[in-house]
Amino acid sequence: MKKKVDLSPVGVLEDYFKSSKSETCSSKEHDIDSKDSKSESRRQWHGFVQLLRTGSKKSLATLHPLSVMKLSRRMSRSMREATARMTNFHVDIAKLSWKNFTLHELQTATNYFSPEHLIGKGGYAEVYKGCLRDGQLVAIKRLTRGTADEIVGDFLSELGIIAHLNHPNTIKLIGYGVEGGMHLVLELSLHGSLASRLYGSKRKLEWGIRYKIALGTAKGLLYLHEGCQKRIIHRDIKAANILLKNDLEPQICDFGLAKWLPEQWTHHTVSKFEGTFGYLAPEYLLHGIVDEKTDVFAFGVLLLELVTGRRALDYNDYSKQSLVLWAKPLLKKNDIMNLTDPFLADNYDSRQMNLVLLVASLCIQQSSIRRPCMSQVLRLLNGDLSHLKCMKKCQTGFFRKAFRDELVSAEECNSTKN
Repeated sequence: MKKKVDLSPVGVLEDYFKSSKSETCSSKEHDIDSKDSKSESRRQWHGFVQLLRTGSKKSLATLHPLSVMKLSRRMSRSMREATARMTNFHVDIAKLSWKNFTLHELQTATNYFSPEHLIGKGGYAEVYKGCLRDGQLVAIKRLTRGTADEIVGDFLSELGIIAHLNHPNTIKLIGYGVEGGMHLVLELSLHGSLASRLYGSKRKLEWGIRYKIALGTAKGLLYLHEGCQKRIIHRDIKAANILLKNDLEPQICDFGLAKWLPEQWTHHTVSKFEGTFGYLAPEYLLHGIVDEKTDVFAFGVLLLELVTGRRALDYNDYSKQSLVLWAKPLLKKNDIMNLTDPFLADNYDSRQMNLVLLVASLCIQQSSIRRPCMSQVLRLLNGDLSHLKCMKKCQTGFFRKAFRDELVSAEECNSTKN
């Protein structure tokens, strides 16, 4: 009787691990084993994608980024062991509300992916505005980077992460398409991205909306770091990846660079440099270290963008100006007037502004250890100054002066408790 092949990502990995364990010290045997293993795993991955095409009701193991490593590269022994130890989730695709779109449906929705429908383009994908047959407006992300196997791997990675997202401040997946390429069909945000509203738009955002966006984005990040089934590091938090819904509530989108962070791991160390200049944390630039504080740093830059109306990295006269480097001296001098977007003038809540600048100054600190976690960030943005540990790390006296009465009261309360 022929053995049934497990086409799930976990099944593919198990077979891959078994073949890896049988490798010998002989370089010739190693090469043969490597080729056979790659061929088998590639065949099984294509079988798995076929299950997606048919909308199989078979319960499939959750797509895990570590389970979709590039097929052209062997995993290290430590990575294989770590992956094998991880708890696997199971998602029944038939029970999800996703639709499996045909290529013809996607082409019809986007007028055959015409340039007029292109609303975003990056190194990994192109995003098109589309209209489905029922009139629903969608954003269709078509993956374009790399070989066919690499595109499939990137697609499964992002799909596997989005499968677990269920929060008002994260993007919602409507469906997918795997015919004629790898496609993700997402809700379209009619108000576009935060970047489109902060820069070059005639419809500038009032302070109340900016503060709302800061709070909503913090809630979304807190969910990714602590509220989801697995710790998720987004790795590309920026104004262009914050979409605005009809009520201008923010949604974090684009999980193409996102990574799972297993509970027993403190961080990832990545060798491939990816991300957006201006938002990248120092420890990532210097050592390739990725953890929650990587997102916290980028969130601090995002807060500075909301306050100043400036880009994270401006190009002036062929030079690059970092928003962080520009803002730090002003924060140190307590120069809130020159930090604030001229459009806002004096039309903002001064306490909210102080809170946002306080959090921004803490998030962009050079040392990741000194940055707050997102739960602390959200409490501070909501005006809760009761935990002063991270407050005392702020290098300027302005914030202690701005919140002097509250700080004294909080310190007295803490001393009483102790």
